[in-house]
Amino acid sequence: MSPLSTKEIAALVGIHRVTLEEWLRKGKVKSPKKVRIGGQTYRLWTDLDVERLRTYKERFYRKGRGRKKTET
Repeated sequence: MSPLSTKEIAALVGIHRVTLEEWLRKGKVKSPKKVRIGGQTYRLWTDLDVERLRTYKERFYRKGRGRKKTET
C-alpha cells in the first residue's frame, strides 16, 4: 500500500477523519507507527492497521441515530 493520509485512510474505511482521530485519541484503536519528517509527524498506516479499523467499525460503529454500541 502506498503512503496514505489519515483522511484517506478514514475514507477508505468509510468513516470521517474526525471519527478516526477520536478513536485514536481515546485508545479505541491502536495508533500506527509514527515518524518525524522535516519537523512534521506522520502516521505510517499499514494494511493490518486498515483491517483493524474495519473490524472495529463493523463491531462498534453504526451510522445515524443510536449509533453507539456497547464494547464487550
